[in-house]
Amino acid sequence: MDKKKIPYLLIGCFLFWLSCSSLSFAADSTPQTMVELRILETTDLHAELVNYDYYQTKVDNRIGLVKTATLINEARNEAKNTLLFDDGDHLKGNPLGEYLARIRGMHKGKTHPVYRAFNYLNYDAIAIGNHEFNYGLGFLMTALKGAKMPALNANVFSVKTNKPLFTPYTILKRNVVDENGKQYQLNIGVIAFMPTQIMKWDKANLEGKVIAKPIVETAKEFVPIMKAKGADIIVALAHTGISSEPYRPDSENDAYYLTIIPGIDAILSGHSHSVFPGPVFQDIKNTNLKTGQINGKPVVMAGAFGSRLGIIDLQLWNHAGKWEIVTGKALTRPIADENGKALVKTDKGLFRLVKREHEETVDFIKKLGL
Repeated sequence: MDKKKIPYLLIGCFLFWLSCSSLSFAADSTPQTMVELRILETTDLHAELVNYDYYQTKVDNRIGLVKTATLINEARNEAKNTLLFDDGDHLKGNPLGEYLARIRGMHKGKTHPVYRAFNYLNYDAIAIGNHEFNYGLGFLMTALKGAKMPALNANVFSVKTNKPLFTPYTILKRNVVDENGKQYQLNIGVIAFMPTQIMKWDKANLEGKVIAKPIVETAKEFVPIMKAKGADIIVALAHTGISSEPYRPDSENDAYYLTIIPGIDAILSGHSHSVFPGPVFQDIKNTNLKTGQINGKPVVMAGAFGSRLGIIDLQLWNHAGKWEIVTGKALTRPIADENGKALVKTDKGLFRLVKREHEETVDFIKKLGL
C-alpha cells in the first residue's frame, strides 16, 4: 500500500467512527417525556360529611367533605392525571355516624351516605381504618356493599380462613398522558394497613374472628408480590401515624418505617389527625418539610374531619418500558383559615346527596333536647 494514502485512510476511519458514535449517542439520548401524576388524600373523616357541628347545632366551615370536595375538584382540574384515595376512619366519629349505625341502621339495598359520597367523588380506592370496626363486623360488611371502589386492608386476617379479611391490595390500570399528550398505561399498586391495636380497642367485636399482623412485616410480604404482578409504582394507604421511635412489631405509628421498604413509592398517612408536612414533625430524622419527604419518599397526612386535602405530586419517566419516579412532593390544602373562615365553597351536588341523613340526624338531636 502506498504510504502516502495511510493518513487519508486513518482520517476516513476516524470520521466514520465519529459519525456512527454521534448517531448512537443521538439514539441513546432521545428525550424521554415526563408524566405527572397527582395523588389526592382524605383521611379520618369520621362521618363529617357536612360542614356542621352537631354538638353545637351550627355551621362549622372548618370541617366537612362537602368542602373538601371543592378542593378535590380544583386539584383535579390542575392536573392531567389524578388519583383519589381515602385513608380510613370514615364511618364513625360524630352524631351522624352514630345515628346511622345505632338508630336507623343499615338496610338491604341502601348505600351508606359516606360511601354514596365516595362514589359521587369517584374515589379510586379506600382504606379500612380501625374505627370502621366500632359498630361490629356485620354493620361494616353490609355498609361496604355500597362502595363502588376497592376497600383495602392487608394486615387484618380472618381466624377462620387465615387469609386477609379484606382485599389486601389492588393494581389499578390507568391510562396517563405525558406532557406532549402521548398516552401510556400505568399500573398503580395500592395497599392498605391499620394499627394492630384494634385487637385491644375493639376486642368485643373482633376477638376470635380476626388477628392483626404487624404493618411493616405485612408490607414486606406483599410488596414483592405486587411487583411480580406488574405494579409499576406502589402507593401505601397507611392508616397509621408518623414516628421515628424505635420500631416494634406492635408499634401504632409506622408510616416512617414504610418509607424504608423498597418498592413503596408514596405513603398516605393518617390515624393521628396530624398534618404532614407540618412543623410538628420537624424533629423526625431524614425528613424534608419543604418537599414533604421522609427518607426521600413523599408522605402526606391531611389532618382530620375533611379539614384538609392531601396532595402528592409525582414526576415519572418511562424508560425502555420501565417507570421511574424522578421527583415526589407532598403538601396539604385547608378548607378554612386559622379563624375558621371558609376558603372554599360547598359542593352543592354532594350536599344534596347526603342532605336527607344530615337533616334526620339534626331532627333526632332536637327531639332528644340536646
